[in-house]
Amino acid sequence: MAGDNELREPPLPLFEGQELILTGSKGKLPSYIKDHRKRLRERFIAGGSAAMPDYELLELVLFRSLPRCDTKPLARRLLETFGDFNRVLSAPLERLVSVRGVGEAVALDLKVVEAAAHRLARSRVLQKQVISSWDALLDYCRTAMAHREVEQFRVLYLDRKNILIADEEQARGTVDHVPVYPREVVKRALELNASALILVHNHPSGDPTPSEADILVTEQIETASRALSVTLHDHLIIGKSAEFSFKSAGYL
Repeated sequence: MAGDNELREPPLPLFEGQELILTGSKGKLPSYIKDHRKRLRERFIAGGSAAMPDYELLELVLFRSLPRCDTKPLARRLLETFGDFNRVLSAPLERLVSVRGVGEAVALDLKVVEAAAHRLARSRVLQKQVISSWDALLDYCRTAMAHREVEQFRVLYLDRKNILIADEEQARGTVDHVPVYPREVVKRALELNASALILVHNHPSGDPTPSEADILVTEQIETASRALSVTLHDHLIIGKSAEFSFKSAGYL
């Protein structure tokens, strides 16, 4: 008869795609899994996220979602599917749950982490003087949009002191197109009593170079805004690792 300290035979998953539940004696985690988790936690405490590759940081997030599983295979599978840690968090729920081993609870936990990151970045710019907090604004835009799989068009509305009073999604589109209606953008500025705008949208391809349609809609919004004494400060295109500023490039 096997001793109490020997590992039990891991049970087969109940459902296709479910990760194996690994247990040792008395239903506890095998020591090698427990020790691995302890080492990762200690490394994170000592060096923060900079000391860890994406798959290990993702493992840390998955520890609480899957307390009785070896999370390394799932972390690697998620990264193989989406590319990097940020893209895993930014992936839509329906795509996350399509990955073998990801149930609704795991997907929801990942989206909560994403929401926390967005809220933290947003808190650094909301109700702040945006022009003097430009780096924080760029960080927020990168966090919110750089790793999305479809185009999103946001409008940042500012008051007379250039303090951010609203950040709103104006439209969402496909991988290479988003419908934008200049009249709606300016109409909303009047409703908010905004004095200035910053336009922001992402390019899922990763290349922030503006298209002809991007240039045209910027010109249309600038013309409509100027007619109502609303200033268009900039239009930012967010790529995966770089941004394009219409103002810096001389378009505004």
